[in-house]
Amino acid sequence: MNVAQKPYRVLVVDDHDVVRRGVRALLEGQPGVEIYSEAATGTEAVEHVKRGKPDLVILDLTMPEMNGLEAARVIREASPQTDVLVLSMHFSEEIAREVLRVGARGYVLKSDANTELLAAVQRLRQGKSFFTSRLTASMADLFVHGVSSSTAEGQIPGLPLTQRELEIVRLLAEGKSNKEAAASIGVSTRTVESHRNHIMRKMKFASFSDLIRFALRNNLVEP
Repeated sequence: MNVAQKPYRVLVVDDHDVVRRGVRALLEGQPGVEIYSEAATGTEAVEHVKRGKPDLVILDLTMPEMNGLEAARVIREASPQTDVLVLSMHFSEEIAREVLRVGARGYVLKSDANTELLAAVQRLRQGKSFFTSRLTASMADLFVHGVSSSTAEGQIPGLPLTQRELEIVRLLAEGKSNKEAAASIGVSTRTVESHRNHIMRKMKFASFSDLIRFALRNNLVEP
């Protein structure tokens, strides 16, 4: 007997009613997608998330009471299983960095919503990330794998390793020895060995080959 798939529940948040209606119109025709609710402020969005734990929040960046970045951070803390897609009128590399830092998994410009929003929702539904086409592949890679040192110990959205651990995976997968990797990032060989052992346990890698495959699959090194 086939069990019906649970609907993918989406909360739409924007202080402009016309934008909420437009997003709703785009999504309502998508198979398996259900509009859970709407909110006009970041504060309302947080309350909806705490109450209903939707699968996705599509969140305006500029809103009264609580901006989208602040709301995204609180939403991710209140409901880690809820993904956040930021919708913005403005594009900048700094905004893209901040979107990642607060734990959002997607960033789409309102001007591109007609062409990119459905693709973004589909990507997040598959457990992947989506960023506006304004970000070139190299820029996106920089943001995901090269966040500033102030967030070096924070986890990258979608990956269970910290930025420092990802850097060590990359260096080792490129063929560097523990000593060479240590020299590259300015730590002791023993520190790299400790990180490597921790990574192997955390990721349940049975062999170094598993670490290599992980690095390739997540684009940490060139295939």
